[in-house]
Amino acid sequence: MMDKPIVAAFDFDGTLTKRDTFIPFALFAAGPWKWIKNLILLIPSALLFIFRAITRRQLKEKAITLFFKGMPHRKLMPLAEEFAAEIIPRLLKPKALEALKWHQKEGHRVIIISASIETYLRPWAEIMHIDDVIASRLELDSNGNITGRLAGNNCRAAEKVKRLKELLGPEKDYELYAYGDSRGDKELLAYADHRFFRKI
Repeated sequence: MMDKPIVAAFDFDGTLTKRDTFIPFALFAAGPWKWIKNLILLIPSALLFIFRAITRRQLKEKAITLFFKGMPHRKLMPLAEEFAAEIIPRLLKPKALEALKWHQKEGHRVIIISASIETYLRPWAEIMHIDDVIASRLELDSNGNITGRLAGNNCRAAEKVKRLKELLGPEKDYELYAYGDSRGDKELLAYADHRFFRKI
């Protein structure tokens, strides 16, 4: 019997990086004055989320609306590519990056699976020669402008497992390593053969 192929699925924010990456991306893309203004405008929604009056998705879409609604996605992409090349490397955890590169050296299929938006994750993954990205996606209108909403579900919790299955098929067909750091990774870690929770 042939050995099953090995897949390594890494959460991004807090697992590969030292912190959340959306806020640094918003600062990079919007500039400091708009960033400060929008963070202040976001405070009521953040408080509603803390007290469970709105969902995590609603908070995320409020932030996307404030920073990017109406912007052509084609104009955001060069900023995302620059952010991926210049800023993300500063946010990475060295030991986590070592683990990712070990899997690559071993010839394993490496996947980033994250609730962060793929607009800047895909350019970074291309730089790092990562095989696949599963992430939250920005909804665009018919003119290619950002609506402020997500296209499809926020990529966290059970959605991570669902989309991994859509990409790779049933888990029996491969051996899965999963890396995560939060409750949003719980289902992915439970699904994996080898689980690493806050261990890199």
